[in-house]
Amino acid sequence: MLVRIIGNDLEPRHRKGQSYDNVRFILDNEAEFPDCEKFWIVNRIVDPKEEARIVDLLQSRGQSFHKIPFELDAYRQVPWNTDGLARNQSRFTNADSRPGGQNASRYETHLRHRKNLHVMNANTARNAALELARGRAKWLMPWDGNCYLTQSAFQEIRSAIGQNPYFHYVIVPMARIVDNALVLDETFKPAATEEPQIIFRSDTAELFDEQYGYGRRPKIEMLWRLGVPGPWDRFRDDAWDFPRPGFSRDAGLFQTAGWVARLDSGHSHLEIGRAGFRARLGKRDEAIVAMLDRCDAAAIAQKLDPARLAYYDEARLAAAREGQDPHVRQELRACAEQALLRGPFSVMDKSGRAPSGDPHDYFQPAPYWWPDPRRPDGLPYIRRDGEHAPGTALYAAGSEAYDRTRLQRLLDDTTVLALATTVLGEPRYADHAARLVRTWFLDPATRMNPNMRYAQVRWGRDNNEGPGYGIIELADLYFFLDAVRLIERAGALDERDSQALRAWLRSYCEWLDTAPAAQFEFYRLNNHGVFFDLQRAAIAAFLGDGAALAKAGLHARERIADQIAVDGSLPEELSRTRPRHYAMFALQGWTSLARILSSLGDDLWAYRAKDGQGLVAALRWVAAHADTLTTIPGETFDKECIEPLLDDLARHDETAGAQPQATKPVFHPDCAIAPFWIWRRP
Repeated sequence: MLVRIIGNDLEPRHRKGQSYDNVRFILDNEAEFPDCEKFWIVNRIVDPKEEARIVDLLQSRGQSFHKIPFELDAYRQVPWNTDGLARNQSRFTNADSRPGGQNASRYETHLRHRKNLHVMNANTARNAALELARGRAKWLMPWDGNCYLTQSAFQEIRSAIGQNPYFHYVIVPMARIVDNALVLDETFKPAATEEPQIIFRSDTAELFDEQYGYGRRPKIEMLWRLGVPGPWDRFRDDAWDFPRPGFSRDAGLFQTAGWVARLDSGHSHLEIGRAGFRARLGKRDEAIVAMLDRCDAAAIAQKLDPARLAYYDEARLAAAREGQDPHVRQELRACAEQALLRGPFSVMDKSGRAPSGDPHDYFQPAPYWWPDPRRPDGLPYIRRDGEHAPGTALYAAGSEAYDRTRLQRLLDDTTVLALATTVLGEPRYADHAARLVRTWFLDPATRMNPNMRYAQVRWGRDNNEGPGYGIIELADLYFFLDAVRLIERAGALDERDSQALRAWLRSYCEWLDTAPAAQFEFYRLNNHGVFFDLQRAAIAAFLGDGAALAKAGLHARERIADQIAVDGSLPEELSRTRPRHYAMFALQGWTSLARILSSLGDDLWAYRAKDGQGLVAALRWVAAHADTLTTIPGETFDKECIEPLLDDLARHDETAGAQPQATKPVFHPDCAIAPFWIWRRP
């Protein structure tokens, strides 16, 4: 019984539509073999149109088949494979795992191992084929869907079995074909040197190991167990590969016979010679990642409503609107009235200029970098961690020369005004908030260029461009974009304004995804990396970008093993001169990111890394040690800024005890706590 398994076309390893075309070629041309039943398994075809085409073809030809469906809801539950990463294995600590690194493609497929097992499902489908054929035939052929047998090749196999029926297995070498028409010539017999197909006698009990995913030796593990020699014995193992299996009881009970053609993949350069072999491996990994990323994007998009609040909670705002929290409503009104007296703000208002000379460029010197007193011109600047250089602290004297204070006023005031118009029901707040948005982002005369190229400039270094650290100054977009949603609901921003803002954000994301400084920031091992993910995730939720949101969830999990110690502490933050501030600051970023992701059903709260690291452990640690952490002389520290973290700990840790009573709805922006955080998602 020949059971062929039809899988997904994986571009760029395969040409789109090659599975369908090869099935049709087989049905049009392959002979009927005596005493051989043919059957098909349609195996989790992700593209519903392609699956329907293949099913219609099989039905129209009267073929027997079984369909294993791809279900997006089931796929959504499949986790990333990050919980197996040891410390210093992630892309953030190991350059070999980054794009361009020697292990990059293998690392990416490893992270998606469980997802690969679900979608490509190779060995599970092979075992389904064996189960289907046992009891119906003496010789079982669980083969790949692109396999083609000529009449003469089949006869060679049948003859060998007839002469030596006591062998339990038949190993059938495979030849890669770049022109399907060649197999129509019955005299054609190529050199078959590729990874073979396997025939099982019906009384064998061996099954394929379903933990081996497509692209990483799913059939080879069976060849190893059976003791079939080949080039696979010399393959290099990765650190995360399964240990090679030992011999099975059936090892050596095989014969080699005949040959089988692997029909055209659509990319002939990947099929020929050693160069083709090497290129094929890379393209296969690339194709696996691309396929699974599309599935992740679709799974997120199905749950994603860009108009839905991502940080603030709709129910809590509705309760406040009905009159709950009267003291908080009173404070909200006071803050909103103050915001009405400020702005609008623009990057054009600063008295200084970015090194580019363009007043539309955001500009802010690095806060902890000072002139070098040993040099006449002070260049290049030197670092004094924790000490703000003149004009670089929020709201400080001299900050009007730069953009940081003005930007924070924009983010905070817009949010307060949007919350006020929602909770208090007064359109005048939304009108001013909309004016703030238009001035900073949309008006050609006053808008900011969509990049952070000159954020946290360290004079005399990096050509007087920001190295990437300054991207964190836009981190509060996560609550600001909820404010935009609210003022759009209030009708204060029209459709043209809304689309123009989204165009600005798309341009900014293009810069985030491509600029060297942004990539530098992305790879930071401390709070900067977390706030980068938070910013990117918040924008993606606003734009309806499921692919970027899926990546944010992945990157967050990769970071946890490297940023959070086994005891829950945050070593990178504790090494700073202000450890109490930075430990809490980083966790505010982590918990806000968890909220954005949980709004889409991606539960970062419950995630645990290989050695147990997770957000709950970090919250426990900071709750236990906050009072023992040091501050620098003269530092003003708001002890109440731990309240949001204690609130999260009570909600997500069953052992934490009673939930604390929140007392302070607004903090200084340096605490990284959103205005009126008490109305955030639980």
